[in-house]
Amino acid sequence: MMSNYEVVLIFQPDLDEAVISAALDKVTAWIKDAGGAITKNETWGKRRMAYAIRKQRDGFYVLLTTQMPPSFTAELERNLRLLEPVMRYMITTAE
Repeated sequence: MMSNYEVVLIFQPDLDEAVISAALDKVTAWIKDAGGAITKNETWGKRRMAYAIRKQRDGFYVLLTTQMPPSFTAELERNLRLLEPVMRYMITTAE
């Protein structure tokens, strides 16, 4: 059974676009390997954050709307925690 999720990723703002693209490819590959699918990929670009993270005031935001098994969310969180370019992430259920 698949559930709908929204995954918001905040990347370090000073990264090259190729590095961000490679990290996004890695995340989408993890989701597809688990039997999920990316239904929408929205790049919000560089934005000011409410508070500093790793001494950075800005972040590069990306929203992924996905369908994936609920059991995979814990593994995805673990993988995102270890992915160096990602400063913060949030996985929420979508309606």
